[in-house]
Amino acid sequence: MSQPQPIDRRLVGRPPVRPKKRRNWFGRVIGLVVLLFLLTLICVPLYAWGRIDKIDAMPAGKRPAEGPGTTYLMVGSDSREGLSAEEKRKLGTGSVGGNRTDTIILLHVPDSGPPALISVPRDSWVEVPGKGREKINAAFGNGNPKLLIQTLEASTGLRIDHYVEIGFGGFASIIDSVGGVNVCLPKAMKDQKAHINLPAGCQDLDGPKALGYVRSRYTDKLGDLGRANRQREVIGLVADKAVSWQTFVNPWRYYKIGTSSADALTVDNDMGPFDLARFGLAMRKVAGGGDGVSLTLPVANANARRNGQSVVLLDEAKVKALVKALKEGKTAGLKSS
Repeated sequence: MSQPQPIDRRLVGRPPVRPKKRRNWFGRVIGLVVLLFLLTLICVPLYAWGRIDKIDAMPAGKRPAEGPGTTYLMVGSDSREGLSAEEKRKLGTGSVGGNRTDTIILLHVPDSGPPALISVPRDSWVEVPGKGREKINAAFGNGNPKLLIQTLEASTGLRIDHYVEIGFGGFASIIDSVGGVNVCLPKAMKDQKAHINLPAGCQDLDGPKALGYVRSRYTDKLGDLGRANRQREVIGLVADKAVSWQTFVNPWRYYKIGTSSADALTVDNDMGPFDLARFGLAMRKVAGGGDGVSLTLPVANANARRNGQSVVLLDEAKVKALVKALKEGKTAGLKSS
């Protein structure tokens, strides 16, 4: 029978020895990365918002009543202001002074239902308050958003809630920030005035080429209407790439798109960050035949002549019907064109 082992009294009363915990460095690193990612998602938009120019764009006086949904007016300005000689050469803009519209687009976002992206032909022959009948482009002459909004509201009866403007250089910068856009041409497109020479087929366009693509109209048999179709196409493609998951998981791309867009845009004083975010998300919904409709303001005659110039006559009855559908939130019944 074995003898019991003697007890070492030096160990009596001491707590048991426990193994040391290994520091979870991997978990801490992951937590830090997640924290930085969340901070980036929040801080970049706030920083970018502070760089956006704000102006007093809304007219005074009698205006259409506010209705459900939100209507944005997006203007693509042909202003060369701020462009260097090298940038003008690269973009093929020339050095024409002043500030006119190359693009006039309405985006209506209903409280429920698909958003509607509506091109307004810049040669539309309308009543410009204080000037009589002129092309709608004249309402924005020398950069006058208030008169343009007055003209659109009087012509359509639709109240415009917010204003977004982008210039030549800003447009090209945004295209480059998303890595260009891919378009498919049924035939080659060559337009010296728009500074492009594109082959037929699918191809990626950088900022300068995309700018020429949306500006070209003299080699398009549809003229201003064909250009409007391409403008909506490219805007949708840009919005689709800008708010895609690839943007949100790539901090550098996220920052570049946010700051490029901020530097390119001018908005009305009443617009807030959430209004602009809603604008961008609605644009994406219209892209690629998604949950949205894309069309041109109804036209009665695209090749009319007035005062010795070529103009576009709107179909007033169909315009009223379209606006009625927008005011009633019946965008789901509209057809893309």
